[in-house]
Amino acid sequence: MLRFVIHYGIHFIVPIIIALVFYKKDKTFAIIVLLAGIVIDVDHFFATPVFDSMRCSINFHPLHTYWAIAIYIALFLYKKTRIFGLALLIHIIADIADCYMITLN
Repeated sequence: MLRFVIHYGIHFIVPIIIALVFYKKDKTFAIIVLLAGIVIDVDHFFATPVFDSMRCSINFHPLHTYWAIAIYIALFLYKKTRIFGLALLIHIIADIADCYMITLN
């Protein structure tokens, strides 16, 4: 249960908090973009099985590879794409936390 709360809390609560704290002027836009980071989970549909609760997404799914993460970091470094990079990095952080929690089992 703790793993579920941490993983989905980072996916859904952290983006809203970040938007409210750091993007006060455009908070609605920021909330939508930051929550949209979940879209990279579309790559799970290419896996068999589609969902495996004990599988670490990092470097398994195409949009969760180290190469993809490097692109997300690059997006974060430029002001014009920062919010998109942040959205994707928040997603990756949630998945890294989930991978860590898997190793504790």
